[in-house]
Amino acid sequence: MTHHGGLYSELIERGAAQNADRIAVEFGEERQTFAEVNALANQLAHAFGTAGCGRGHRVGLLVNNGLLSVPLDFACAKAGINRVPLNARLSVSEHARMLAEAQCSALIFGPDLAERADELKTIMPELRCFGLGVTPEGGEDFLALAQAQPETRPDVKVEADDIVLTLYTSGTTGVLKAAQHTQSSYAAICRNILLNLFSVGPDDAMLHAASLIHASGTFVLPFWLRGGRTVILPGFVPTAFLDAIERYRVSAINLVPTMLQMLLEQPGLEQRDFSALKRIIYGASPMPRAVITRAMEVFGRERFWQYYGQTEAPLCLAVLRPEDHVDELLGACGRPSLDAEIRLIDEQGKDVPEGEPGEILVRGPMTVAGYFNAPELTGETFDADGWVHTRDVGVFDARGFLHLRDRTSDMIISGGYNVYPREVEDALLSHGDVLECAVVGAPDPKWVEAVTAFIVLRDGAEVTAEALIAFVSGPLASYKKPHRIIFTNTIPKTAVGKLDRKSLRAQLASEAGEPS
Repeated sequence: MTHHGGLYSELIERGAAQNADRIAVEFGEERQTFAEVNALANQLAHAFGTAGCGRGHRVGLLVNNGLLSVPLDFACAKAGINRVPLNARLSVSEHARMLAEAQCSALIFGPDLAERADELKTIMPELRCFGLGVTPEGGEDFLALAQAQPETRPDVKVEADDIVLTLYTSGTTGVLKAAQHTQSSYAAICRNILLNLFSVGPDDAMLHAASLIHASGTFVLPFWLRGGRTVILPGFVPTAFLDAIERYRVSAINLVPTMLQMLLEQPGLEQRDFSALKRIIYGASPMPRAVITRAMEVFGRERFWQYYGQTEAPLCLAVLRPEDHVDELLGACGRPSLDAEIRLIDEQGKDVPEGEPGEILVRGPMTVAGYFNAPELTGETFDADGWVHTRDVGVFDARGFLHLRDRTSDMIISGGYNVYPREVEDALLSHGDVLECAVVGAPDPKWVEAVTAFIVLRDGAEVTAEALIAFVSGPLASYKKPHRIIFTNTIPKTAVGKLDRKSLRAQLASEAGEPS
């Protein structure tokens, strides 16, 4: 029998065999052993076959964090299903668009999202819907289907380049981008984490409160392989999160800056028992200096690890280790990961001299296999030699630390979520009173960047900021709505007539008293 460490599905089998009787997953009062998670994953994998979803089929998953999150993801890998996770916070029209564009053959949803599944079924009558513990009208209960299946591994032959995950990130142009991970790239993310961030042991436990769809979910497999526990919360509530660290003896947490900021505001923080907590990992957006400085005072510098990565190249391309959390390096991303190559290039595509800024290009086994059904976009981001163009501008210092200077894309990172200005602008421009608008991120102590819209109204129009925010709350997810609207007579343009978002960002930065 071959044990192929280069496949996601094989690493699942290894972890299950090596740690059978240990506790793998905890959610509230419930816990499952490695053997139980694996047996359920096998049953769910067989259920895909019974439901007519075979290897290579794309299936939408509309499931919040819970006890089934891990077995369901594992089942997809075992059955060769290409899973398309949907962030529950998005609007119904965003969900429908993703399912249609990804050409999903079916949707699996959690019982708490049954109402949303019904709405989607109304919009897309041809969509086959399966509930997890609930039976949708005209559909089936996928869990009941699974319980009638054998607990043995399904006989599905998967290949290294099979797509296992199609993950949506909004596109700069308002076009959706769906990054595709393969059996081998997902296994490489696991190696990347174990190599650069962790030496996980059987006594370790990681707490997950952010959605397992994104960065948080990539930590499940490394812990699974090494016999550590995955502790899952339904969402991030600061007091519940701190309670869970104590109760489950959590040794690792992964936070975006906004979450860390909220934890620091909790009363009685210093009285909490953090004796088991070894690693506080953070990433996803630049950490405000005031937040990390305060956090190190409370938790101790030796616990902090920062990673820099992207959806297209997770998880860590560069790492700032605890000993590097010194004053002059707090703004750095860290040194390149052992399994990542990084180069900086100028506008002509040539490597820049040391100390000069350039666009960050990365290459490594953990990068995605392009975007689904978007050859042009794929061609712009991924070159023939395997380099990924991050659209971030960075500079290396003399000691080899990478510092981010700018984003060439206009993306806003608010509370750890990516917001593309174009999407918000399109929504605002569909209001009859809006003549022109430009959306940028403003420096914000809590959200890091707050979505801010500059708006020029049509002559004679009288509409309030509140009314415009309410207007876009239908088509947009709540975290994409503008925090603030600034009415203005003109919006600055570049020489070629494009919106000059850079000067608007500079204006907001000087208002906030920050260097632009």
